[in-house]
Amino acid sequence: MNPKLLLFCVCFLAITSWSCNDQCKETRVTRRLVQVTRSMQELRTSVGSEPSHKLVRPGKMYVKGNYLFINEIKEGIHVIDNSDPTNPTFVSFIKIPGNGDLAVRDNILYADSFSDLVALNIQDPLHVREVGRVENVFTNGQFDGVWWSLNSSNEVIRDQAIQDYNVEYVTETVATNCEEAVAYPLYYQDFMSYASLSGGKSASASPNSGGTSGKAGSMARFALHSNYLYTVGQNNLHLFNIANPTQPKDFATVNIGWGIETIFPYQNKLFIGSTTGMYIFDNSNPAAPKQLSVFQHGRACDPVVVEDDIAYVTIRSGTNCAGTQNQLDLLDISNPSAPTLMKTYQMQNPHGLSISSPTLFLCEGEHGLKVFDVADKMAVDKNQLAHFKDMDAYDVISLDKTLLVIGKDGFYQYDAVDPKNLKLLSKILVEKL
Repeated sequence: MNPKLLLFCVCFLAITSWSCNDQCKETRVTRRLVQVTRSMQELRTSVGSEPSHKLVRPGKMYVKGNYLFINEIKEGIHVIDNSDPTNPTFVSFIKIPGNGDLAVRDNILYADSFSDLVALNIQDPLHVREVGRVENVFTNGQFDGVWWSLNSSNEVIRDQAIQDYNVEYVTETVATNCEEAVAYPLYYQDFMSYASLSGGKSASASPNSGGTSGKAGSMARFALHSNYLYTVGQNNLHLFNIANPTQPKDFATVNIGWGIETIFPYQNKLFIGSTTGMYIFDNSNPAAPKQLSVFQHGRACDPVVVEDDIAYVTIRSGTNCAGTQNQLDLLDISNPSAPTLMKTYQMQNPHGLSISSPTLFLCEGEHGLKVFDVADKMAVDKNQLAHFKDMDAYDVISLDKTLLVIGKDGFYQYDAVDPKNLKLLSKILVEKL
């Protein structure tokens, strides 16, 4: 081939903004981290109610009664009156610096605030007030793949601080050699927040609680059972005693392994997703969960939901979990001490999921939401009921007659009486910055 013709073809195929000169120009978006120190004293006095905010960076969602709670990543929690699903109304915003997860029992909301666990009375959603706090139990964590850590070297509490980073995106045009390889685009940053927890005390039995809890999605890192709040960090399961709901107590820590991501309580078991597998804990004694087994898979992000004797696990690539698989695994857990793989189904980029037998709702990230009939566990791929492509679906909560979906582009609510023909009731789109 003529050398000049070959050079023309290479330049044309590489990138449209390049030119066939000795010096080409390329526009890049660079992700920069700016280190910042946050005073714990200031953070701890910043929690409280504010007028409603616009939804900008939605994270986890939680539903309790007629109220919907949506985490604004690292900033706090939106309180939404959802008594009319066709017209969800923003009520207020709870400012909680460093917030990524939440759980609600009765009128008490539990949330992380960087290194602290905070208990808030939400009986009056317009005037939420802090009623309890456990300090310095979460030593580090992640937001948008960027680590923060508690500076605990100082003995004086007022001098303690969070070492954090702000993320900035800078667009710049640079000169490059035409023969250089095309730079890879920015990889997708999962908006799940991570918290590595430390500390712990010996566990003892406790009576059941009569309180009512809400419902979280499959990406949750907080779970409530009996008189305990469970939180998972990068390598452990942390227990808080909430027998006195307004005064949570640091109770015990159970070391598990590395890469712990999600927790799903079901009957008297805890199912914990990690980057390398699914752990099953016997929770018959809520004060002392005991590991029964672990089902291992290739390295990937791994939320799990359970119904009857089947665990549904999604594994996906494209995150800081560094995995390459995109699939749905069905596990037989009739013997929780020895879970077995029943069937694997290839997916596009599966995220959160929810099961309401015989219907499975599965988020596919930028590929939308898929609905399956899973009555026949060995033919799930042949029984896809619907695929909604016009959304970026991160997590989903099935409430029998309604379906809640959250993603990078906002919140969606559907009438799910007929799973094959979901009817959009309302949506809240994110505000562009």
